[in-house]
Amino acid sequence: MRSVAGLDAALQDLVQPGASEIMIDLSDVARMDTAGAYVLERQRAALAGQGQDLRLVNLSSDHTALLARVASAIPQPQIAPRPALSAVLLLEKLGRAVAGAGQFLLELHAMLGIFLARLFWLLRHPSEFRLTALVHHCDQVGWKAIPIVALMSFLIGVVLAFQGSVQLRQFGAEIFVIDLIAISILRELGILLTAIIVAGRTASSFTAAIGSMKMREEIDAMRTLAIDPATVLFVPRILALLITLPILGLIANVMGLFGGAMMAWIELGISPGMFLARLLEDTSARHVLVGFVKAPVFAMIIGVIGCHAGMGVGGNAESLGRQTSAAVVRSIFAVIVADALFSVFFAMMDI
Repeated sequence: MRSVAGLDAALQDLVQPGASEIMIDLSDVARMDTAGAYVLERQRAALAGQGQDLRLVNLSSDHTALLARVASAIPQPQIAPRPALSAVLLLEKLGRAVAGAGQFLLELHAMLGIFLARLFWLLRHPSEFRLTALVHHCDQVGWKAIPIVALMSFLIGVVLAFQGSVQLRQFGAEIFVIDLIAISILRELGILLTAIIVAGRTASSFTAAIGSMKMREEIDAMRTLAIDPATVLFVPRILALLITLPILGLIANVMGLFGGAMMAWIELGISPGMFLARLLEDTSARHVLVGFVKAPVFAMIIGVIGCHAGMGVGGNAESLGRQTSAAVVRSIFAVIVADALFSVFFAMMDI
């Protein structure tokens, strides 16, 4: 092993450009180990790639067997053939994707059932409820998300007021920018964008925390100690989301209206008093109700997907990263789909 580097350099010096065959006489070699045999075989393969042949002559029978054994043990890269595209293959991929999506929905349904079952059990056994964990998760999910939610909503209100004023000024209808801001924020954007931000923060946090515990086999240890992981891990987290997301939605609505009022005052000269009077006069309470009805559903979606992804983590860090990113993407997508379904339902019900 100590002489491998020198042997490799010496073999490189023997290479003659343009020569079709290079011969090495090994009659004076008394002993050879696998390291030396590997260097010779690697040099033979390198020269073969350049169209040259390396011949080893005057080998003993032991050295010949050793070189053959080393050559057979060197791993060869296996290139999988690319399957030809066909209609059958595309249909097969589509079918597998649909079946996987159906299985995923069934697993989410099971996770939701576990949460509801443990929640009802805790209602009958309140002494088993972990209030400290609930307060901790409310702090992590709600209190620490207030700055980003408030800033985002304020800027959304500013953008709506500015763009609305530019378009409505062409028709002399600047006053209707108040209705535009109020309905957009109270009915859709306030709670939707809040849920998207919470999904990015919280779904990844739930997945990382539960997944790390699963990697370290802490969840198995909890089962061994007769501690139910669903009661300890799932219920406080999802319940914290159910409590804090409507509060965050309220903050988002207030800050969005505040940002819109400031921009309407600056851009259109609509005073805050006039903005508030128009808001209270023309904005129905049903718009506020429509927005807040969505909050518990969004919270349930984010919490269930985050906990489910955490339980799907395997025994390595790669699985943890994959499940964390998947939880964020799935929760945001599910929130947007749920919001679209809510919009269609409320439109059909004329609400």
